[in-house]
Amino acid sequence: MTTPFLNESGTHYESTAWPGLTLTRHERHLLLRTPVPVDCLSSAIHGGGMKRIDRAANIYVDRFYDCSNPEKDVKKLFEDWGYDPGATVGLLTAVQLKHAAVLEESGKDASLFCCTTAGVSNGARAGSERTTFPVYQPGTINIMLMIDARMTQGAMVNAVITAVEAKAAALADLGIRDAENGLIATGTTTDSIVLGVSQSPSYPIEHRYCGTATDLGAAIGRVVYGTVKESLNAAGVKPA
Repeated sequence: MTTPFLNESGTHYESTAWPGLTLTRHERHLLLRTPVPVDCLSSAIHGGGMKRIDRAANIYVDRFYDCSNPEKDVKKLFEDWGYDPGATVGLLTAVQLKHAAVLEESGKDASLFCCTTAGVSNGARAGSERTTFPVYQPGTINIMLMIDARMTQGAMVNAVITAVEAKAAALADLGIRDAENGLIATGTTTDSIVLGVSQSPSYPIEHRYCGTATDLGAAIGRVVYGTVKESLNAAGVKPA
């Protein structure tokens, strides 16, 4: 577990689990680059859905950001930074980038890299009565999960389910509450996730399931749970 950018001098992180994958901190964003294009499933404000990418950017905006057209804003930033908008997904966060947490795992059938930025000022419990809004707001818990493995599309959806369960477990163990009703939070009102899979033929098996009973699902749970807790710890959030 590491918070590579907590020291202001840290700007570059190289993966040990997936050689060639890098995470760099820039003035306004974290840039994750994969050594090969990956199959991506995400809820990103720019490039969300299913597509092929080779980078993901987690972009900082303040809490007063005018989010009337966030996709246009992100696309303009990518053009300014020289990133291909067609091969890059973009997330927005109001969390300080230095609080990003990274956790990795390596195995014979898959290797994982996870980077999370987490804040809980707008903690919320899914399924409870609360105020809702029709417009987009910057993400508070953003998870970038990269898996060097072979996976079916169904397994990728399953991986997202497992990741979200792990996020909810971390918040429960920290005692994070819904800001409106005081119930244990399952997330925040503005969470987002990016899942990237290499589909490398070097792995002997293709994963069809990623639930918590599988080796890969268990690993996903550990890296997401760990990074959510560590990012919140870096921001000074302590267990209730």
